Order: sequence, then structure tokens, then C-alpha cells
Amino acid sequence: MGFFGRTDRARAVAPLREGGLLIRLPVMDDFPVWSKLRAESRSFLTPWEPQWREDDLTRTAFRMRYFNPDDADVLYPFFICDAATGALLGGISFGHIRRGVSHSSMMGYWMGAPYAGKGIMTRAVPIALKLAFGPVGLRRIEAGCVPRNEASIRVLEANGFQREGYARQYLCINGVWEDHVIYARLKSDPAV
Repeated sequence: MGFFGRTDRARAVAPLREGGLLIRLPVMDDFPVWSKLRAESRSFLTPWEPQWREDDLTRTAFRMRYFNPDDADVLYPFFICDAATGALLGGISFGHIRRGVSHSSMMGYWMGAPYAGKGIMTRAVPIALKLAFGPVGLRRIEAGCVPRNEASIRVLEANGFQREGYARQYLCINGVWEDHVIYARLKSDPAV
């Protein structure tokens, strides 16, 4: 059941260990730890995420978020874990994948509240980009963030993402249509 709804390409993406972190695909056995971390981080995450549904922390919601067969080859979710202990720290995903002449994606990420502000996401992004630009086969990664989310802006800029624009009312965040600053990084961009 661990790889329910995964494409052959997704199943071929091996975990990557680097800098004390492990970036890997989620499995159904992660549900209890994920649910607990998300629940204890809810107030920390709420200002930056779409409004949480009533059933957001259920096993069914977890399965639909990470294993939905309708999302074949348009979503690659990864968990960020401590490489030594295996503890779940947060997540990073490459979604809305466009193949054909584009090979691009939107990157999103979240960090559990107990691990925020420790530079973990800044270290996790380049590891995840190795997977996105490598076995996932992307060449352009876009990311948007609410302009007041200074921590997210620092993560993107520290990892070589270039600011490309400003999108008015880009996403509905916590029930409000929010403007976003748009960043992108190309596979051909120099390493940071």
C-alpha cells in the first residue's frame, strides 16, 4: 500500500541523504507522525497555507494528498526527515507539473513548528532540487510566497531562486486571496 497511486517515475525516485537530512517520498505508515506534527503546527502554518478542511488530518486526506492516482506525474511530494533519527521535520513538493515543452513545476514547502527557524528548509531545498532536476526530470521550478513571509523569501533567495514577478490575488491562503511574489530557478542556473 505504501506506493499506492505512484507512477513508475515516482517509484524510481530514491531517497537522498545529505547534510544530516533525508528527503524521501511519503509512505502510508507516515500518517500518524504526519498528522501529529501537522496538528501541533497548525497555528504556525495557518497564515501561509490554504484554509484547512475539517477532515484535513484524517487518513483519507493524507492518502488523497500524497497518493492520489489522479495526480499521476503531476505531483512529487517529499518528506524532510532527520537523517539520523528518521524524525519527520516537514515537507517539500513539486506539483502542477507540466511536461511537453515545459518540464516545469511549482514548489511548495512546510516546516513543523518545532523545527522552524533553524535553517532546515534552507538546507532541504537544494537536496530536493537534486531530485526534481534529476530523476523527476524537471528543468524549471517556480515558487510563490506571500510578500510578508520573510522567512520563505530568505529560503528561496538563499537557494538561488530569482524573483520574476508579483502575482495579484494569486492563491487563496487561509480563506483570503493573497498576492504572491513569484520566484523561479532553472536546472541550468549556477549552483549556490
